[in-house]
Amino acid sequence: MCSNCDYTIHRAHHHFGWDRSIPPVQTVAPGSTVLFECHDSGSGHFTPDSAVADVSTLDFSKVNPVTGPILVDGAQPGDALKITIDGFQPSGFGWTANIPGFGLLADQFTDPALLLWKYDAASMSPTLYSDKGKVPLKAFPGTIGVAPAEAGTHSVVPPRRVGGNLDIRDLSTGAVLYLPVEVEGALFSVGDTHAAQGDGEVCGTAIESQMNISLKFELIKGANLAFPRFTTPGPVTNHLDIKGYEVTTGIGPDLMAGARAAVGNMVDLLGKLHGISAEDAYMLCSVCGDLRISEIVDMPNWVVSFYFPRIVFE
Repeated sequence: MCSNCDYTIHRAHHHFGWDRSIPPVQTVAPGSTVLFECHDSGSGHFTPDSAVADVSTLDFSKVNPVTGPILVDGAQPGDALKITIDGFQPSGFGWTANIPGFGLLADQFTDPALLLWKYDAASMSPTLYSDKGKVPLKAFPGTIGVAPAEAGTHSVVPPRRVGGNLDIRDLSTGAVLYLPVEVEGALFSVGDTHAAQGDGEVCGTAIESQMNISLKFELIKGANLAFPRFTTPGPVTNHLDIKGYEVTTGIGPDLMAGARAAVGNMVDLLGKLHGISAEDAYMLCSVCGDLRISEIVDMPNWVVSFYFPRIVFE
């Protein structure tokens, strides 16, 4: 975490949609490091005293707020904005919810559910899941992007060519993200910080947790990126690999159907192995399990696998 950031963007400067007409709150020079005070994806709706009834009162017009935008001096369409993730200031509190109508298995999980998490913000050591196990943590921003060239306000929910709600858990400390610039100054914003998430975020939420994040900005002139790309500073799964995985699969000609089957099979397996409810198993899959395409060439059937780390329960 930077001790002498060049700028601080306070969480009061946030917005709920990508729009090139939003005035920047700060102009920064390439090479600057900026501290962003971020909200969680629920805009602070959930607290340590929340109950499952609070899921139904979540205001969907205020989800995934992003702090910014900042204008990066000299950024032009066709450039790439290079963003190095310097570090995080976690809050120590998080939440995971099953929100009816949202998530990979929304048709099977129609009732609201809520898990509340407390973790050590300094050590980021694994956090307790009731008395059953512990979930390893890895901080990252779920939503990180720049303004699209198309006029008007665009939802923060879907990811885009210019970033946005990417939900890539490996965009953690030390990672370097490259985003295509479509408007002058890039107009960068960030938010929706997470304490942990599995690849796929299958129930629709991770361990959603308010954090501050410091980022360094540079420009790559004339990069002409088609889509975002990133590099990682080292291994990305060694915090989960130690005890191996339980793995379920889905096989068939439709990748979405295969993904649903793989996750559904894991929900059933976790219930049988550890005596937890289907709702809890589904949310745990979202915060620490990985959905992967294992095979996509042996037509007409593809293989989707779901990896759940055994370290959670050992």
